[in-house]
Amino acid sequence: MPASTLDHLTTLPPTERMPVLFIGHGSPMNAIEDNAYRRSWQALGEQLLARPARPRLILCVSAHWLTRGWQLTAMADPRTIHDFGGFPQALFDQQYPAPGDPAAAQAISELVRQPGSDAPLGLDGHEWGLDHGAWSVLKPMFPDASIPVIQLGMDYGRPPAEHAAVGRQLRELRDRGVLIVGSGNIVHNLRAMRRGIGPGQAYDWAIEFDQLTTGHLNQGNLDALSDFQRNAALAANAHPTWEHYLPLLYAAGAAYEDEAPTYFNDVFDMASLSMRSVVWGG
Repeated sequence: MPASTLDHLTTLPPTERMPVLFIGHGSPMNAIEDNAYRRSWQALGEQLLARPARPRLILCVSAHWLTRGWQLTAMADPRTIHDFGGFPQALFDQQYPAPGDPAAAQAISELVRQPGSDAPLGLDGHEWGLDHGAWSVLKPMFPDASIPVIQLGMDYGRPPAEHAAVGRQLRELRDRGVLIVGSGNIVHNLRAMRRGIGPGQAYDWAIEFDQLTTGHLNQGNLDALSDFQRNAALAANAHPTWEHYLPLLYAAGAAYEDEAPTYFNDVFDMASLSMRSVVWGG
């Protein structure tokens, strides 16, 4: 990254390398319920803030912002988006007033190129904000909302390998205090959910896909992760649509080959949502 571009991201010297995270976010109710998922996010945030160098900026890739071309939020004060329905008013009352960072968004736009072209990432200065894939996990992790947040929108029309390629380009941001957070689910089939099912219970196909994906993560096999639709029937059960899988490719792409993944929340919710979450470089 050229020094002139880095100057836009921060005037401070390089930091210790930030981890990269993939968070299985599940139901937006996890943002306000006192459950194991929310408590694990709180504990992770405390660990990150206790590091000698805390994150200066969060770059979040959420399953819930799909764009034409890749886009970055570039507003100073991103709004809290309540992109769901049928939940209690207490969830709609939630706000996460983290600032944005337009200068950093511009710098990242110049650094990262859209796969298949030399075009920079697009900038969204007013339309989007922070959707629940972002704020529902970031609010428990960093409740004071003092760390600036930028969201990266995913071009759903592009092949999975191109999403992983964007993740590869994000790697070097980690050495400048940028915490990269992918937010989705390794298995996500809302139509197959069964309420009242314990966290140790899931469909056979859900367990198989989760274990297959974990094996690829353990091997650092980004090509295999990108080729998740090779077994079409299994992938179709695990992801009738695959926007919740794609953030995993960004996070895995931003990890280095010598960084072994560690896992938490490696359970299922309602039989068809894998809550498995991953940390590289923690």
